[in-house]
Amino acid sequence: MKRILLSTLLIITMISAAIANEISFVASAPKSVVAGSRFKISYEINSKTDTQPVFPDIDGVRILTGPHRSFYTQTSNINGRRTTTQTVTYSYIVAIDNEGDITIPGASVMVDGKNYTSNPLKIKVLPPNQASTASNQQGGNGASHQQNTSSTTAITNDNLFIRASVNKTKVYEQEALLLTYKVYTNVNLTNLDNPVPELKGFNIQEMELPHTPQFELEHYNGQNYNVCVWRQFVLFPQETGKLEIPAIDYEAVVAVQTRQTMDPFEMMFNGGPSYVEVRKKIKSNKIVIDVDKLPAGKPTGFSGGVGHFTVNSTVSTDNLKSNEEFTFKVVVKGDGNMKLMGDPVVDIPSEFDVFDPIITNNYKLTSKGFVGERVYEYVVTPRTAGTYTLPAAEFVYFDPTTGKYNIANGSEHSIEVEKGVTTATTQANVYVPKEDGKILATDIRYIKLGAPDIQESGFYASTLYYLLYIIPLLVFVVAAILYRKHVKANSNITLVKTKKANSVAVRRLKNAKNLLRNNQMNEFYDEILKAVWGYMSDKLALPLSQLSKENISTELSFKGCDETLIEELMMLLNESEFARYAPGDANETMDKVYKMALNVIGRMENSIKK
Repeated sequence: MKRILLSTLLIITMISAAIANEISFVASAPKSVVAGSRFKISYEINSKTDTQPVFPDIDGVRILTGPHRSFYTQTSNINGRRTTTQTVTYSYIVAIDNEGDITIPGASVMVDGKNYTSNPLKIKVLPPNQASTASNQQGGNGASHQQNTSSTTAITNDNLFIRASVNKTKVYEQEALLLTYKVYTNVNLTNLDNPVPELKGFNIQEMELPHTPQFELEHYNGQNYNVCVWRQFVLFPQETGKLEIPAIDYEAVVAVQTRQTMDPFEMMFNGGPSYVEVRKKIKSNKIVIDVDKLPAGKPTGFSGGVGHFTVNSTVSTDNLKSNEEFTFKVVVKGDGNMKLMGDPVVDIPSEFDVFDPIITNNYKLTSKGFVGERVYEYVVTPRTAGTYTLPAAEFVYFDPTTGKYNIANGSEHSIEVEKGVTTATTQANVYVPKEDGKILATDIRYIKLGAPDIQESGFYASTLYYLLYIIPLLVFVVAAILYRKHVKANSNITLVKTKKANSVAVRRLKNAKNLLRNNQMNEFYDEILKAVWGYMSDKLALPLSQLSKENISTELSFKGCDETLIEELMMLLNESEFARYAPGDANETMDKVYKMALNVIGRMENSIKK
């Protein structure tokens, strides 16, 4: 047994090592850029390379600088086993001259004599702003998404607005249409409320979107904006005529920069540039939908389904004995108003007993409505022998594409029923055709004679009986003790701040990552410094007045922190304070500082002794 266990552990270890050593070569770039603007393409590989990546030669794509190489090393200690992984990133600063969609093929690189190819990149190249030149655009961002409005706090409707759109404005009743609300901004939007539209005459189903809004560049009315899909709904009109999707009022909050500072010490402790929150009322546009009635002459058995559907049916067996059960399954598959439609027409022969079906919905909400299937499972019991035919299930629906009613049919099934074994129960329930409306020899059942056999329960005064009183009392005492400990621990503010230091730092690093994506350099470094200095203050219980590099280094050494890690922390602080003024690729430096901060704080959390 031990040999088998050791062999299993060895195989798992080998598989884990093989997965860990798998070469990953990944290319990344913005999904949308502006023609003529600079942007970065990165190639990341989790191994040392024999050669630099070979960037594909494509007409209209200019390499301005690169490749710039950077290294990122991560060390982990799991169950006493120290593992070090190194990631190499090659970055190119490029520009694309021609507008339109472009595909950059995968680059190639050699590792240990073997050639690896990265994933291709699909990039949408937008035209420049009509009111500005490419020289005014920042790093390929295209939209001046953060205005330095030091002289004014006015936010115009050209800077920030929300737009409602539908994928079609003329539909039939019950036909699905997609309603989308998009936010367009070139200012520093920090918050936007989320009202639900009040729509009369529609059944509303909300689409699930990512928890964090995903902004991308989009060219609209001659300008480039950072755009995200704010909310999406699938609407099913329940009335006909002109139905209105009304305008919705939103309140947005924009952070406007009012002053700048070049003093690193002031940026470290006073938060750098000053901002003021400006509230802006914006309103979406209204839309009118023209809803037609379904054509006259609805077929018998019309389900109310509007969309595109098929029907399939199966039986669990086509050869059985009387009084045995089989399952008749009907599957309606397609897209449309599946949540609102009726059931298919299923005609079970009168010689069969049938229960109400078990209905299973396997569909999801998409722009076409509900897409998937609805499954009906009927449990059927034939009562007499013979050969029977289960007619095909019918589903009558309306196809809005053709404007006609259609009938989807399943398959007919021939069922062969042999005579089953007669028992006392089945003999007492002699089958008679349903139209005769009577059951023979079932008006009197067997009566059991004699005194009832009643046994007293031994629960009273048993061990379980007393435990049911004692256990709740013990649970209450333990809960009271734990609650007092919790209150006592929370009363120690220093201890609470020490425990929450890592979570606060992680939250600030997430904010820094968003600033990195938006190429907000000054704000990024401010957030990194807040994360690092705040973490060390909380973790070491040092007030801001005593917070210095020398005091931090002394405290960390006293707590047994590794000297190499302390040196990396000091390097991170120096890099964050002065990187914004250093020459070179700002995006690459910001990425390096972010990864360094993430690595140092993570290792520091495991290194500092409690």
